[in-house]
Amino acid sequence: MALKKKTLVAAALATLALGWSYTTYPRIGQLTYELGAGIESRLYGLHKEVVTVEGIPITLYRSSGTGPAILMLHGFSADKDVWARFARHFSGQYQVIIPDLPGHGETGFKPDWRYTIEAQTRRMVALLDQLQIKQAHVIGNSMGGFIAAQFAVSYPQRTLSAGLVDPAGLPSLHPSEMRTMLSKGQNPFLIGSRADFYRFYPMTMASPPWMPGFVLDAVGERYIAQRAQLAQIFSESHKETDLPVRIHEVKLPVMLMWGTEDRLIDVSSVPVWQAALPQSKVHVLDGIGHMPMVERPAMTAELYQQFLASF
Repeated sequence: MALKKKTLVAAALATLALGWSYTTYPRIGQLTYELGAGIESRLYGLHKEVVTVEGIPITLYRSSGTGPAILMLHGFSADKDVWARFARHFSGQYQVIIPDLPGHGETGFKPDWRYTIEAQTRRMVALLDQLQIKQAHVIGNSMGGFIAAQFAVSYPQRTLSAGLVDPAGLPSLHPSEMRTMLSKGQNPFLIGSRADFYRFYPMTMASPPWMPGFVLDAVGERYIAQRAQLAQIFSESHKETDLPVRIHEVKLPVMLMWGTEDRLIDVSSVPVWQAALPQSKVHVLDGIGHMPMVERPAMTAELYQQFLASF
């Protein structure tokens, strides 16, 4: 009888331990991610600020460089940390500004904020106004690249140059894996389980930097928790803009960078952008996916430095 009680107590304790581990495991992973990102950003000369724009408290990284400003814009569902290892190569010389766009990261989400490309672009201009910056080099990835291109179209007098890294905004000659999924009613960004996340994550990068499994699981849990929010942002950010009919008006310096293994926006979009922006310097990067600045931060930073030095 005593042995049976001990067995029951041991089983109960094991169940409690398992339940505690399951409920705290994602939080530990998230805390580890936040701690690591915070340490890295400080080592790279980036400090955190909060600037209120249109009533939205936008969290951003900013460097203390005294040169021209570089505004770095992340893609859909990402955050400011995707630029940190790239930005370290510019933070000493330039005024680097990396915001968490509304709906993302520490800036957070509210359903009554607007998430169209025009709204996000306008906010970036207002952010520069708040920081008393008249002009900036603007570089963006994916949705951030769309915003960077829209910024150059709508506010050319505020734009020193445009860097477009696997940008959204113009069509591709061949459908990407994501585009094929969307045509079947499947959005890979809308994650319902960890299994969904582990199918999606390799679509974002061909060779992602190493991340501990428990931290990656925490990222997946965040996607699951934000599924409804991401659905709203995705829908609003995919509304048509005047970019396709006005992109040819951009005469300022442009750099276009694309990974050949991009599964989200097919590399066949490159000639479409080239036709619209014949002055652009183009880099097609073999073996790299949708986020070159994360997969190869030093190499892509060198290409961008050469671009900035060329005019």
